[in-house]
Formats: sequence, structure tokens, C-alpha cells
Amino acid sequence: MTSALFTSWFLPGVWITIQITLLSALLALVVAFVVGLARTSEVWIVRFVAGCYFEVFRGTSALVLMLWLAFAFPLMFGWQFVPMASGIVALGLTYGAYGSEIVRGALQAVPPAQREAGIALSFTKMQRLRKIEIPQAWPEMIPPFNNLLIELLKGTALVSTIAVADMTFAANISRLASNESAPAYTLLLLSYFVIAFVLTRGMRLLERRAKAGVGQKPESSGWLRRRLKPGAANDFARSQGAGGLG
Repeated sequence: MTSALFTSWFLPGVWITIQITLLSALLALVVAFVVGLARTSEVWIVRFVAGCYFEVFRGTSALVLMLWLAFAFPLMFGWQFVPMASGIVALGLTYGAYGSEIVRGALQAVPPAQREAGIALSFTKMQRLRKIEIPQAWPEMIPPFNNLLIELLKGTALVSTIAVADMTFAANISRLASNESAPAYTLLLLSYFVIAFVLTRGMRLLERRAKAGVGQKPESSGWLRRRLKPGAANDFARSQGAGGLG
């Protein structure tokens, strides 16, 4: 891959991939909470509608939905999405459906005694959600949300099929222009890995802060756990609290 192809195609493609990932994740997060909360509603029709949404989008291909929004939707309704918007909406709606199951499961995992305490305090349903259930469920949502975010990142490669110049599209253009497949696709693999690694580190930090916010002890880093002998973690913590070896 020449430097001209790298600067004119691949680097802009990286930025487009990041934008699609973040915007799709934001839409998916909103959809996940709206549908997830609706699936825990006490009103059966609300649960039914939310359940239908979940089943429809869980059983629908994100690629097919993307193609439908880009090419069929304008013919049926006379209004056309920008290609990048088609990708964002398709990914956000699809992964939001998966995220709604995470929200529902985490909320139902909150101990019933916590809800009963809220009822005893005369909290409304929204007050119980805002002050009791969501704060306790949020730390449990983050690890599966992290996995879903990485899957969404990898799913952004689908937008290349509707001519959005993301990293995958740029890598294909570079391969065709330079007739060099190995450098283009190796760089593409490494780029996805680097972005996924950064996103994972950010989500791990968010998880530790969320657990600390509800009084849970954050997990120590993996390298520290591996290097400490069994039973030595408390000694290490005491030595750090006492100023270490000095």
C-alpha cells in the first residue's frame, strides 16, 4: 500500500469506522434501555410490543436490514437515507435488540428485597428504577455490553457493501489500486484489533468505576492476580497502604 493510498483512503476510512461505531453504539444503548425496560413493564401490551421488537430484530440480518434501508426504503416511502445513516440505523436497531436482553436480565437479577424496600418507601416505579434498580444493575450490564460493542465494531464492516468508505472499503480500494492483498488486509486486521483493544480498556475502566459507585470492590488487573501467590494479595495491599517497602 502506497503512502498516498494510506493517507487519502485508509486513514479517512478509520475515522469513518470510529464514527459509525460510536453513533451506532449510542443508538443501540438508547434502544436497549427503552426496549429492555419495556420488557419488564407491568403492562402486558407494553411487554408484548417490546418482545415483538426483540424477536423481529434478533431474527433479522443486519446486512439485509442495511440493504433494505439503503435501496428498498426509498422506493417504498420516497425518502432516502444517506448510506452512512443507513448503516448506523441498521446496526443500532439490531444491536439494540440484543442489548435489551442484557438490560432485562440485569434488572431482573436485582434482589426482590431491594424492590420491596422501594415500595415500603412509597417510591413510584420510575423512582425505584432510577434510585434502586438501575444503579445496582448497571455494573452487571457493562461486561456483556463490552462484548456487544466489540461485535458492533466488527459489524461496521458491513457498511462497505453500501459504498460507505469505511476501513474495509478503503482496504479493498487499496488492494485493487496497488494489487497487493497482504499489506492491505494485514493493516485492516491490525486496525480492527487496535480499536477493539482501546474500546475494551475504556469499558473496563467504566466497569471499575461503576462497581466502586455501588460499593463493590473493583477487580484487580489480570497481571497483578497472576503474579501474586495465593494468599499474598492481602499482604500486598497492606504493604501498599503502609507505604510499600520504603
